[in-house]
Amino acid sequence: QADLVESGGGLVQPGGSLTLSCAASKSIASVYTLGWYRQEPGQRRRDLVAYISNEKIDYHDSVKGRFTISKDNSKNTLNLQMNSLKPEDTAVYYCYIGLSWGQGIQVTVSS
Repeated sequence: QADLVESGGGLVQPGGSLTLSCAASKSIASVYTLGWYRQEPGQRRRDLVAYISNEKIDYHDSVKGRFTISKDNSKNTLNLQMNSLKPEDTAVYYCYIGLSWGQGIQVTVSS
């Protein structure tokens, strides 16, 4: 399994943008499933936000048209471009690549 390090989180105003990155310590070129979950404040469950599975891409309905997931095999990174952020997007975001998980990164959308 690879070690994953997330970056790019922080505080942003409503309507703003952030890009999360998940850097893997090994090649991700042959990994079939990658994606992002998020855990909202006070919630125990993690919700699937976006994923890539066998080249198919899909999103949670609440982020369709605003979030874009992508991977860069040359840099072994998985990215999540988040636009038009809303307060309800506030959460800890976790990436996964295959069986490996990131440590989680906070995204706060607030004025």
